[in-house]
Amino acid sequence: MSVRTIHLLGSPVLREQSSAVGTVDNEVRQLVTDLFDTMRADDGIGLAANQVGVARRVAVVEVNDEPSVVLIDPVIVERTGQVRGEEGCLSIPDIFGDVDRAQRVVVETTNLEGERIQLEASDLRARAIQHEIDHLDGILFLDHLSPLKRRMLMKKWKKLRKGKTGFLKEVSPAVARS
Repeated sequence: MSVRTIHLLGSPVLREQSSAVGTVDNEVRQLVTDLFDTMRADDGIGLAANQVGVARRVAVVEVNDEPSVVLIDPVIVERTGQVRGEEGCLSIPDIFGDVDRAQRVVVETTNLEGERIQLEASDLRARAIQHEIDHLDGILFLDHLSPLKRRMLMKKWKKLRKGKTGFLKEVSPAVARS
């Protein structure tokens, strides 16, 4: 198990446009493994590479009992429906807001074998995929909120962070789900 440090709101890498991967090699496969390990250890349902300080277009999603999703150079090619739902983020712990997202998406992505594939997702899985692709574009769920709601949550975030320095969160492997 290889659990990485998570970058928190305020870390510049969270606002970077991630670079394309292109060829899937062992380094990318290891990054995917590390993302799953870190996400599970912090009890999340998705994690993007820039959340662990790597500005590359790689993310993972794992929702309930549905198959795990590996996103390498993902592009949403179809969106249908719209639903509002609560979102949080491992990079902004204890902060939540209601975000409008497509209810169903079709994503073109590269798998671990280096093949371009399409996958379809709906409901929570589609929401998580859209959230993680936003991360790869330097967009946070807070950016989808009204200015008033965003200010309110940023005030709460600053209060939660009072007395803390830096923008990194250590994640303990001992917390990992089985």
